[in-house]
Amino acid sequence: SLSHTQTPATALPAAEVLTLDTMNPNIKRVEYAVRGPIVQRAMQLEKELQEGVKKPFTEVIKANIGDCHAMGQQPITFFRQVLALCSYPELLNDNKFPEDAKDRARRILQACGGGSIGAYSASQGIELVRQDVSRYIVRRDGGVPSNPDNIYLSTGASDAIATMLKLLVSGEGPTRTGVMISIPQYPLYSAALADLGAIQINYYLDESNNWSLAVGELRRALEAARKHCNPRALCVINPGNPTGQVQSRQCIEDVIRFAAEENLFLMADEVYQDNVYAEGCQFHSFKKVLFEMGPKYSEKVELASFHSTSKCYMGECGFRGGYMEVINLDPAVKAQLTKLVSVRLCPPVPGQALLDLVVNPPQPDEPSYSTFMNERTAVLAALAEKARMTEEILNKVPGIRCNPVQGAMYSFPQIQIPHKAIEEAKKGQAPDMFYCMTLLDEMGICVVPGSGFGQRDGTYHFRMTILPPTDKLKIFLAKVKEFHQRFTERYS
Repeated sequence: SLSHTQTPATALPAAEVLTLDTMNPNIKRVEYAVRGPIVQRAMQLEKELQEGVKKPFTEVIKANIGDCHAMGQQPITFFRQVLALCSYPELLNDNKFPEDAKDRARRILQACGGGSIGAYSASQGIELVRQDVSRYIVRRDGGVPSNPDNIYLSTGASDAIATMLKLLVSGEGPTRTGVMISIPQYPLYSAALADLGAIQINYYLDESNNWSLAVGELRRALEAARKHCNPRALCVINPGNPTGQVQSRQCIEDVIRFAAEENLFLMADEVYQDNVYAEGCQFHSFKKVLFEMGPKYSEKVELASFHSTSKCYMGECGFRGGYMEVINLDPAVKAQLTKLVSVRLCPPVPGQALLDLVVNPPQPDEPSYSTFMNERTAVLAALAEKARMTEEILNKVPGIRCNPVQGAMYSFPQIQIPHKAIEEAKKGQAPDMFYCMTLLDEMGICVVPGSGFGQRDGTYHFRMTILPPTDKLKIFLAKVKEFHQRFTERYS
């Protein structure tokens, strides 16, 4: 018989196992503004428009996320031809496809298990693709050597960045790993650090000097952080997201010197490396500059750099392709990294195939070359034009100040919010969130408040992508202008 201390088998415990109080507390600290509440509201408005609900606008223009194809950018023909052939090899018998596309598809398929992109690949990525990535890096960096063994293919750059941060985080309390990130930053960084329970160390970009990065500011942030954590890594985004600046070679040298002196692991997010528009600006990879600084640095500084198929002229976000190259990583740690990525089995193989084409595009003697070059040039030229137009139009609006969009795909203008609107907002949300929500509700324009990226206290911004088609971008900017003037009058 049951003693009175035992529960009868029929009575189940009342409490849920997983509640907000019992779940992983780190997850609750994660925020990701580019898909946050403002975007959920935009989707709700779109739904209401489809259902015939009357609004003061006929469509929602979403400029919240760097999703090129969703904003009307056309895929590169050659890439899609080869991916079609890889997905359905029967098409290799079809004479509609150019021979170079077929050759590329055969070459990729031969490197896949069972000749199919439906097979798992090696955890670090298909060896052939890693070799092609290495050759691409050597060409890009003017002959600096690259070892395919140091290349890790990934599910977009985001996955590799999160993996690298995971390796770096250790310690408790004052020995907990601190990671330096630029403010404004891309919220992947703050989200990943919150998830890992790491300490976020903010260093501020200088808005008055075109969002430049100053070593004095790095030193200030580092010294303040050393009082409460163990700073071990420095993340740099170049070209900048959300700020659109392109770093000078001199600046990159200064950052590398700083990392060497302070013994910091460098992470270079270079996913916008083809998106450089401004006169006199040029992309310099951290790896190239590191090696040009000589063995004192190139044999010492630990560096992970990241690239992706999601941005530039490709814009193939949905394929989730990317890579990371690691330099001077301790061999024992590298073995642990390989083990860690093997738990995830492998990055998406179609994304790996796409990456192979990005790093090994059609050559001048191949039939697809001229179409490829025309398409690539047209996409980048259109973005350069939209970058110029965005800066020009926004700077004509009293109360909005916009730095030149030198590169990447975003503008991060500063907005003056009247005191009354700040007071109104403080009842429930950040002032720039209040501004962006009102802009969305009244104009159907979806941008992300600067508070989602970080900004200096007392300043307000929003991030917008420059991706909408030119005619739509003109409407978009005109609506922002109209709204800003009306909002300012209402709360002045």
